[in-house]
Amino acid sequence: MTVDHFATRSSATLPLAHRTAGLIGSVIDSSTSLLAAQTHDIVRFAMGSPADEAVPLAEFRDIADKVIDHSSMTYGATEGEPVLLKALVEYLAGTSDPTAEERVTITAGGMQGLDLACKIFINPGDLVIVESPTYTNGSATALSYGAELLEAPMDENGLIVEALPDLVAAAGRKPKAIYTIPNFQNPSGTTLSLPRRHQLLELAHEWNSVIIDDDPYGLLRFEGEDLPSLQALSPGDPLLFSVRTFSKILAPGLRVGWVDTDPSLRQLVINAKQAMDTCANVPAQHIVAEFIRRGGLDTHLAGLRTEYKRRKDAMQESLRRNLGSRVTTTDPEGGFFLWLTLQGEDAQISTNKLFETALAEGVAFIPGPALSASGKFGDALRLCFASTTPERAEEGIIRLRRAMDRELEALKDGADA
Repeated sequence: MTVDHFATRSSATLPLAHRTAGLIGSVIDSSTSLLAAQTHDIVRFAMGSPADEAVPLAEFRDIADKVIDHSSMTYGATEGEPVLLKALVEYLAGTSDPTAEERVTITAGGMQGLDLACKIFINPGDLVIVESPTYTNGSATALSYGAELLEAPMDENGLIVEALPDLVAAAGRKPKAIYTIPNFQNPSGTTLSLPRRHQLLELAHEWNSVIIDDDPYGLLRFEGEDLPSLQALSPGDPLLFSVRTFSKILAPGLRVGWVDTDPSLRQLVINAKQAMDTCANVPAQHIVAEFIRRGGLDTHLAGLRTEYKRRKDAMQESLRRNLGSRVTTTDPEGGFFLWLTLQGEDAQISTNKLFETALAEGVAFIPGPALSASGKFGDALRLCFASTTPERAEEGIIRLRRAMDRELEALKDGADA
């Protein structure tokens, strides 16, 4: 067979599915590979991941030595390992997000939960309301099923639910789904207020729209009072599809999460999941179940809340000391993230461009446009405070200031040219 023959074959047009146009990938996830390729020191504010020291590795090793056996190495029940379902439901009974075993399906992390929601509810052309800014892995999942996105604004009290009726009226049709991150939102860090939670539920019923309730951070409140979950405010509501994960509270590499749905939907969730992966990681499920059963989760979360508050406060103080009025930030009461908005003459800086300069200076963040379905927020960026010690955060903010200075000087030089 000749080289020319192979060249002809390689240039053939592939019969791609139409949905591939909606497979846009993730700037957030791609940052992991990008940072791994760097050869100089980087302060990593980009990825929303627990710090290495926040993962209870010693406990996991001890548990794995005792519970991992042949039953951990075979296929498991699609709905989840019975030991994990039991331990999880018993644990959640003492939180603001109680549930029942017949409502829970274990997933391969939160992203599979979002995929299941969209796979079950979204048809091509359906309208889906998303927060702006938002976790664009979530909105990208909706796009992959052919959704049309309607961005809704945020303020210090989360999604501006009061704006939704006018936005929907202007769109000329009701949304099939509303995607929200109600607690310590990614990327803004804000929390949906109690009145807005009630109003959101009312609108969902008026429109017959499913609420995709994505809450990876609800157990990480370190200030203020817990708010009832949407499930707690509207028990047994079939229009609530709640997505949860152990990625932020234990370790993302476990790839263990869960969805909480109306029991009538559970078999459909199982059917959809069986077309994906048969079952979630069985050894990881056994480890998590035993960790909860031993009482380790309460102690672990208490330590995280104390440490994350310390890290958030330290990062905010470093921002005040090093950048002052050049930026404003949100003030989350839990979770992982600060949302920075450039002020004054610095607001001219494109945070996409700033990212490149900052990376050269040795600090990484996620630019605002990567956290908007339409590329808004060119003057904003997301910082993860959870993964970095206060000392390391100080160095990162100093490097960020140097990058901002360089970009501002370049803008001035361009204006003078």
